[in-house]
Amino acid sequence: MKITVCIGSSCHIKGSRQVVEQLQQLIREHNLGDKVELAGTFCMGKCQQGVCVTADDALFSVSPENVKDFFSENVIGKVI
Repeated sequence: MKITVCIGSSCHIKGSRQVVEQLQQLIREHNLGDKVELAGTFCMGKCQQGVCVTADDALFSVSPENVKDFFSENVIGKVI
């Protein structure tokens, strides 16, 4: 699975750095480094929805407060 996080200026202001850091930690905690690729990209064109995150090409709006829910609902079940 490939997860891409927008790190453009609008998403950065909304917490993309914290989202990336939390995703890195969750990937480590669940030993999914060989199953989940984490990448960054600049503007996805959905600035109003940021922090924009794609998981296998599906777009999600993620915040530092709901990263764990996003990970549980959209990553763990699909890669384990």
